[in-house]
Amino acid sequence: MYRQAIVTKYLGPTNTKGGRVKAQAEAGSITLHWDPALNPNANHWLAMKALAEKLGWHGEWQGGFLPDGSYVFVHTGRAT
Repeated sequence: MYRQAIVTKYLGPTNTKGGRVKAQAEAGSITLHWDPALNPNANHWLAMKALAEKLGWHGEWQGGFLPDGSYVFVHTGRAT
């Protein structure tokens, strides 16, 4: 089975939009509003989960930081 990582990145506020977090993989992307009530890890995790659900990808995921400040999540191959 072909697997793809999901990368999430914080997008700062603009003149017309508040902060956002974008999750993307080769198969697609999704952008969510940044929730200031949550910590950064939770915001990135929720964006990853939203994209995984959108793409029909189920199971266990692990994540970590990249040097540029974005996050990367990979599927462990285990179902949940």
